[in-house]
Amino acid sequence: MKNQKKLTPEQKWEKATLANNFIFYKVMRDHPDACKHLLEMLLKIKIEKMEMHNEEVIEIENGAKGIRLDVYVKDNGRMFDIELQVANTEDLPERARYYSSLMALDSLKSGEIYSELCDSHVVFICMSDIFHNDLPVCTFENVCLEDGKTKLNDRDYKHFFIAPTCAKMIENEEVKSFFEFLISNRAKNKYTADLKNYVTDAKLNMNYKRQFMEWERQRAYDFKYGYNSGKAEGIIAGRKAGLEEGKKAGLEDGKKKGLAEGKLESARNALAMGLSIEQVEKITRLPAETIEELQKEVTVQA
Repeated sequence: MKNQKKLTPEQKWEKATLANNFIFYKVMRDHPDACKHLLEMLLKIKIEKMEMHNEEVIEIENGAKGIRLDVYVKDNGRMFDIELQVANTEDLPERARYYSSLMALDSLKSGEIYSELCDSHVVFICMSDIFHNDLPVCTFENVCLEDGKTKLNDRDYKHFFIAPTCAKMIENEEVKSFFEFLISNRAKNKYTADLKNYVTDAKLNMNYKRQFMEWERQRAYDFKYGYNSGKAEGIIAGRKAGLEEGKKAGLEDGKKKGLAEGKLESARNALAMGLSIEQVEKITRLPAETIEELQKEVTVQA
């Protein structure tokens, strides 16, 4: 089977639809009403007052990992982060947990009590079935493991919408049409027709095109050289190149070397205390020849 020809950034831009991370990000930010409608439609809620945060970056002090939320929205007492996940990076559950934690930290001001925390909703729209359970939607909240029903009621929710399954199994026609559009780029109703127009407008924006080209070049650089392993491309590249295996092997090698060094140091200390070679051999399980060599280096403590 012949390898598919790799697309240039220009070709990727021409082919990009709403299922492209960059385009999704721009469309939702430029059209808050479309973003609001999407949230209301997916989560079956009503948003009274929406506050769209532009270029939302949450940085944490003391060297902790900060995040940039693609589409960060606040309502009265609620927070929402919407992310389009094209690749299955195999770390989405952990990312959802981290995003939710930092959103909570961002929402609680100094002096406020914990009950004033906003409801937190992390929404991942996934282009593949990351849980392999054939469910169109997977919603998670903290529940007691012992009885399987007592809820923690911490108002922390994580929603995973599996686009291909949603397009086939969702009963709500408007929601189903959205996911069909996301996959096929064919608009069937007013909302998806509007989205298609918004995508066209975004792709006519030369500033967006320039940003996209720079973004693609950086992604290609990261992919090639293995930098920024937090990105999906870096993770996939690392795994393909065997970097993960290399890290594990290096860790195991380090442990073995550390253990060996520890045994040698223990042997030196024991010899310095006046223990015999036979005694040190029993304690450290080092070969007698090695202990004899160490004895030449050691001055016995008076």
